[in-house]
Order: sequence, then structure tokens, then C-alpha cells
Amino acid sequence: MSTLLISDLHLNAQQPEIAAQFLAFLERVAAHADALYILGDLFEYWAGDDDLGDPLNRTVTAALGRLRHTKRYFLHGNRDFLIGAKFAEACGVQLLSDTHHIELYGVPTLLLHGDTLCTDDARYQAFRKQVRDANWQAQFLANPLAQRKAMIEDLRKMSEQEKGAKSAAIMDVNLVSVENALRAHDYPRMVHGHTHRPARHMHAVDSHQCERWVLPDWGEHSGYLRVTKDGCEAVYL
Repeated sequence: MSTLLISDLHLNAQQPEIAAQFLAFLERVAAHADALYILGDLFEYWAGDDDLGDPLNRTVTAALGRLRHTKRYFLHGNRDFLIGAKFAEACGVQLLSDTHHIELYGVPTLLLHGDTLCTDDARYQAFRKQVRDANWQAQFLANPLAQRKAMIEDLRKMSEQEKGAKSAAIMDVNLVSVENALRAHDYPRMVHGHTHRPARHMHAVDSHQCERWVLPDWGEHSGYLRVTKDGCEAVYL
């Protein structure tokens, strides 16, 4: 019995090799697992569920749909937070809340994308609050698909420019925020992505030792976290 966790694939048409690697992973690895958790940023961006006809999106959703014997779960990232019910139905995934608490083989485990822990980046947190607002999303999705894609492309370019001006530290998690999250959920194991800094960390919080796993982004160091009754193992493809 095993559960697999992945995040930050950032699938896009300009990097077909990553999409091919993901499709092979689904067929050769995920198909033999009990469950697959995708913790956000599966796609580089998601303009809305009416974009399911895009060739890459159609290929990915069909491949996920073929995992009939593997339970599939999806938690939104900062790039694909507009994924909705139509996507979930198309590929057979269950959408999770931004902070999801589960028992994995007897171990309380907290799953999240990770961007909510990066509280030193106040500008990003303000932007996140704006785009996660239901009214903002409804107004955005009311625009034609082509216009939405153009708007997203402009935002991506702006984001890349801003990243160049930010320190590496400000884009990483805030340790106080990590400890507060662990405390609020009764000191579980934590798994997240977002920072593209894969590692295993131990946190001493109120005399509790808490394990935190950061998932890798896909590209040069594609991989996943494999969880069994014996614990966690980082696996690289």
C-alpha cells in the first residue's frame, strides 16, 4: 500500500518533455498506488474549465481519468486555482480545501500547496487574497477565453519581473507561519510544494517534533513523495 504526492509540474505546451514524463509516471507508477495527491500547480496556468479542449489539457485529464484503481485528489496551487468541478469530473479527481488534514497510514498529515506559508511576501499575499475572492473569479471567468489567456500571460510576465527583484528568503516559507500551522492542526506531519526547494525538515514546536516535507518541482529534478506505513520516501525520476 502506498500514497503518492506531487506538486509544481507547471505543465505547458512549451515543455512537452515534462508532460511526457508525467504521463509515463501516471502509467508506470501512479497506476499501482492506492492514492495520488496533486498539491497544486499541475499546470503553468489554468484559464478556466472551458479550456478543457486544449490539446495538452485534454491529454492530461484523459490520462488522469484512466487511473481507475487509484484514488485521485487535487489541491489548488497559485497557478491553477481556477480549476473547478468540470475539470474534476473530467479526470475523476476530488477537489480538496486549501488546507487538508488526513490520516496517512495512522499518521496525522497536513497537506497544502505552500504559498500561504510564504507570509514575508506581503505583495503576493495581497494578490492571492484578491484572486481567490469568489466575486473576482466570477468577473474574470465572464471574459472570453482568449482574453483571459492574454490577461494571464501579462500577469505571468509581471510576476517573473517581480521575482527578479525579490530576495530568495522572502519567497520561502516563514518559519513562524509553519509553526503556527502545525500548532493549529495539533502537530501533524506537513507536506507541501510551491517553494521549489525539496527537502525534509524537522520542527520542534511546543515540545513536539514535527516532520515537514517539501515536494520538488518538475524539470531537472522531477519527483514525488511516496508514503507507506513505514514512513516517507522522496523518489526522483
